[in-house]
Amino acid sequence: MTDTAPPGPLVLVGGGEWLEGNDFDSELLARAGGEVLVLPTAAAYERPDRAVTTAVNWFAGLGGKATGLMVLNRRDAEDPENAAVVRGSRFVYLSGGSPLHLRSVLKGSAVYAALVDAWRAGAIVAASSAGAMVLTDPMVDPRGGALTVGLGLVEQMAVVPHYDEERLSHLRRTFDLAPAGLPVTCIAERTALIREPDGQWRRAGAGTIAVFVDGLVRSLDVLP
Repeated sequence: MTDTAPPGPLVLVGGGEWLEGNDFDSELLARAGGEVLVLPTAAAYERPDRAVTTAVNWFAGLGGKATGLMVLNRRDAEDPENAAVVRGSRFVYLSGGSPLHLRSVLKGSAVYAALVDAWRAGAIVAASSAGAMVLTDPMVDPRGGALTVGLGLVEQMAVVPHYDEERLSHLRRTFDLAPAGLPVTCIAERTALIREPDGQWRRAGAGTIAVFVDGLVRSLDVLP
């Protein structure tokens, strides 16, 4: 039997990426060799160039180098050159923005296949806000809180970013509509839920994480 190496770390961020408080980025950058590839796909209609500039400045301050890859539409996502860049990266970071646009651009695309290949080969994949939502399946539909189809890098878990206990009442619809036993993981801004290659989950960053199953708070141990 041939041993198969585990995938790389998976980092789901609750929003507020590339700002003070995201201290976990220093660790991730070091593990990746000092470079990160930024995909501002979800921010395609929200000044993606500005998102990349923010990332470049943030990672430069940590002693690293960030490079933006402007995968903004379906044509970009099917470009073999873009896919090759993603596949060769050791740290790929998806920005926040529109989860529905991000899903429509990446689902079934060459760039998404390359992202999965890179992750399975040991690369770090980080995703903030919309990115964190879309990488799971099911994902929370931002249009009303129901559950819909996500990309499925993590199955049988949904993510709610920008978590704040004061807004807990707004999540009741999602809890009510979630299938029995499904973890709905709520992540505060500047906070990361990190899945290590051994399959263990941990919290990092400035805020809190709350996992709800059937409307009740549970520990990270219930995550897939």
